[in-house]
Amino acid sequence: MPKITYIADDGQQYEVEADIGTTVMENAVKNSVPGIEAECGGACACATCHVYVDDAWREKTGEPEIMEEDMLDFAFEPKESSRLSCQIKMSDELDGLVVSIPERQA
Repeated sequence: MPKITYIADDGQQYEVEADIGTTVMENAVKNSVPGIEAECGGACACATCHVYVDDAWREKTGEPEIMEEDMLDFAFEPKESSRLSCQIKMSDELDGLVVSIPERQA
């Protein structure tokens, strides 16, 4: 089972196991990781599950699609590594994924 490490704005780390096919957002919510609000429930209709993907994982997680890019315009302090965690699906290739949670959500 792949693992995800979430790094909160205060530096605290949360490592969780994720089922294949679930999203980074779903696993944060399921495991009560603070800072991921997920107000739209994963419909890519808000920016409250915004994360920064660690540089080592950016190629494997891919680039945001157009709809996600549009929603990232509403994210708090977006960067090139910004993604909506509802749009990153877990796979064996993402075992060890590291994402950081911004200071606040949009």
